[in-house]
Parts: sequence; C-alpha cells; structure tokens
Amino acid sequence: MTFRIDCHVKVLDETVVERAKRAGLDAIVYAPHFTRLPEIRDRAAAYSDEDLLVVPGREVFTGTWRDRKHVLAIGLEAPVPDFIPLEAAMAEFDRQDAIVLVPHPEFANVSLSEADLRTYAETIDAIEIFNPRHFPWNNRRARELVDELSIPPFTSSYAHVRRSVGVAHTAFDAAIETEADVVTALEDGFARRVVYDDSLERWATTATELGHLVYENTWKKVDRLFLSGTEPTHPHHIAYDGRFDDVAVY
Repeated sequence: MTFRIDCHVKVLDETVVERAKRAGLDAIVYAPHFTRLPEIRDRAAAYSDEDLLVVPGREVFTGTWRDRKHVLAIGLEAPVPDFIPLEAAMAEFDRQDAIVLVPHPEFANVSLSEADLRTYAETIDAIEIFNPRHFPWNNRRARELVDELSIPPFTSSYAHVRRSVGVAHTAFDAAIETEADVVTALEDGFARRVVYDDSLERWATTATELGHLVYENTWKKVDRLFLSGTEPTHPHHIAYDGRFDDVAVY
C-alpha cells in the first residue's frame, strides 16, 4: 500500500484540497508562515476528510531576520514561537519529541547549513532533497547531504500558491491513516520514494514560486516588520506566557 503526502504546503482552502486529490495525494502537511499552532490545527481539521488528511505543522523561523534558519516541525504538543535561536528551537522540539524536517537545506539565507545538519543530526528526522524553488544544483547538493549524513529524505511542493500543490510528494510504502501514523512513519524511517514532476511544467512552478519569494522579501516583509504590529508567533506575544522571553532574539 502506498501513502502519498505533500510534506509542506503554505496554503489551504477548497481549491487546494481539490488539487491535492486530483494529484492523487493522501495527505498534505499544512504549515503556513507566522500562524500559531492552535489556528493551524483547527484549519487542518476543518479541511480533512476521508479522502485527504491535512496534517498540521509549523515551519519555525529561528534566528533574526538577517540570519534566519527555517525548521519544519510535525507532531508538536505545544506552540513554539519564531525568532528564537536555532538551538532553543531544537531543544524544544526534542523535549516534545516532535518530528523535525529540514526544508530547502543550504538555500539562500533561510536554511540550515551543513554544519547545522551535522550538529543536530540526531534530532533531524529527514532532509528535503527536492524543492520546486530550487535549481538543479540546489537539489543535487541536498541529495549529497542526505547521502553524507545518512538521514532519510523527503520532498514537498513547498506550495505558497495553489497551483504548486502536488508537484512533488513523498510516497511511503505503508498503511497510514492519521497524523500519529505520519509521525511514526517519519520518526521510524519507513521506506519511501521521493516523487516529483521534472517536466517543463515544473519550471513554470519554479518561476511562480520564485516570484512569490521576491514578493515575500519585499513588500510583504515591509508590511510584516513595520505595518502589521507584533507577529502572533513572536516569542513576546501573550500567547506564549513569557516562556520564551529569555531566548527571544529581538
């Protein structure tokens, strides 16, 4: 039995669900930026049905805006904020026994480096070896890291726009029905295949996603930093009850 999961999407609505089902997916991991875990969980539950499981996840932005490293966590029991040091985030993931996935390794200035991967190899459950935002050399480098470190691979659409959902997925040779089953498959290193579209359509997806990346790092960042007030995932937010005040980077 094969279970197909797009391990990282940023968008979720009826169109996304329909597109995922048309792509033959059994599940997607929903991990939007700067959204607190309870809201993600509620939205994931609302869009899950017998044909598509929506698994809640958190891509935590560790570090400062100038030196940020993204880490994807699944199976969290309690919220973890953005803008705390990588070591603090990893310690919290470890404390909660969460699944730790590394998206887009060594990509731009928002990713874990080889040194980071080696430091936290015992905590990391999988490394992304194909990302539609990557160029071929980025994906080759990611595969090299997986081989060198003997850490299992995964892939995702990393969809920030609806049309990207399903262009890549991880296929597990196992019967998976629940979020807990997904956690077990990733934690125990179940056999898997990385599947992605490498046709001309893939390059259209890459262009669209890179265009969105430019938007994220221009107007969207200005809005976030200067116009929108405190992020709901900022460690000083009242929702975290001061638990992370001593490690907040700003």
